Amino acid sequence: MRIEQHTIHPIAADARHGRARDLFTVWFGTNVMLLTVITGALAVTVFRLPFGWAVGSLLVGNLLGGLMMALHAAQGPTLGVPQMVQTRGQFGSRGALCVVAIVIIMYDGFFASNLVLGAQTLRVIAPGMGEIVAIVFLGGVSVIATILGHDVIHAYTRVMTYVSGAILVVTLAWMLFVHGVPWILFTRTSGASAPGIMGAVSVAALWQIAYAPYVSDYSRYMPADTGVRPAFWATYWGCCLGSILPMMLGVLLALVAGRDEIIPTLATLTRGITPLVFLVFSVAMVANNAMNVYCGALSALLFGYTVRPAWRPQARARTVVALILLAVALGLAILGRRAFIESYTSFILLLLYVLVPWTAINLVDYYLIRRAQYDVSSFMREDGGVYGRYNRKALLCYGLGILVQIPFVSNPLYTGFVARALHGADLSWIIGLIVTSIVYYRMARSARVSSPFASIREPVAD
Repeated sequence: MRIEQHTIHPIAADARHGRARDLFTVWFGTNVMLLTVITGALAVTVFRLPFGWAVGSLLVGNLLGGLMMALHAAQGPTLGVPQMVQTRGQFGSRGALCVVAIVIIMYDGFFASNLVLGAQTLRVIAPGMGEIVAIVFLGGVSVIATILGHDVIHAYTRVMTYVSGAILVVTLAWMLFVHGVPWILFTRTSGASAPGIMGAVSVAALWQIAYAPYVSDYSRYMPADTGVRPAFWATYWGCCLGSILPMMLGVLLALVAGRDEIIPTLATLTRGITPLVFLVFSVAMVANNAMNVYCGALSALLFGYTVRPAWRPQARARTVVALILLAVALGLAILGRRAFIESYTSFILLLLYVLVPWTAINLVDYYLIRRAQYDVSSFMREDGGVYGRYNRKALLCYGLGILVQIPFVSNPLYTGFVARALHGADLSWIIGLIVTSIVYYRMARSARVSSPFASIREPVAD
């Protein structure tokens, strides 16, 4: 099994491989895991929604957020670079570092969250295993796939698409028809509130948007003629279906659990097949962890490359950085494992506020301003080439996109005055998306040169 040598530099035409349908399995296979289940459970445990409203809100959030996420997927085959490298085309070679730093934190935060849940899962299978030992064990296994690289992660998630998908169906059937989950839980409609609905929609949308900085990392090896539509739809349905189904399981578990924890409730409702269910979900979580560390390592390498432009990082550098990210995630997981749900909820809501302006700028620039026409060689220049070191207009729009959300924010840490007037409904990400898109489009159009930069279809080899 070959170790991937490419990292942040463009993928040459003769190294391209894969089909659009591979994007379906990489996103479906990585989402059918317990962290997705826990995220769906938040619609009940945090936002207090009954079954119908909870499922509907999560469905709307995933389908809306998935649109933005999947639009990024088409950029990989066209440009052949990781998503954060392409961000230099909007923010400049050094201006992009603020976004790069944020996504590194995001990757490690999700990695740590997975480690906490994975440790709880392993302890159901092996009760004698200590929690910290389980966290360290899962972290170490996860990094192996990161070290091996892109093709191994694709192969792993391809297998997990079938294995995890089958276990998810079996789990739902077992809970409903073997243990007999009370059907009254499906018929309750009272208790829904506008803030709760918007909160659940926002969490589901963020789940999808949070993948936006990932997607080109897993499509950049595909041939340039893969096509926008095939890449978009394979990514969209892979990620949406892989997220919606486990989230529905989370809603059901939360309704049954009441004041109890989700993991013990799942163990109770799958009695008879519990070891199999928890083993598969633990293995699936390793795939998601590997993706988080892989993308985090690429982003960290880009950070280092910006400081030292003569450096050409390859597999060894990716390994070293992955181990550093592992150490940080282990620390976060061990320190935060006691108040996991509270910390996780605040973490993903804060991510929403800083990722939405970036995705708006990136998509408007790619599809409406430059229409996929970029000078890829400039991405790798220290001075940013035709994009410069700093794009002040993009940075200004990014800051504005965060600021305009503040009055609409509603979370345990802070509630803006508009959100209070709306009885706690959080519309911040919608406002941030609209305002950032409009302002950036107008500013970028006014500054656009008359002839677009040529798109480099056959970039230099790494």
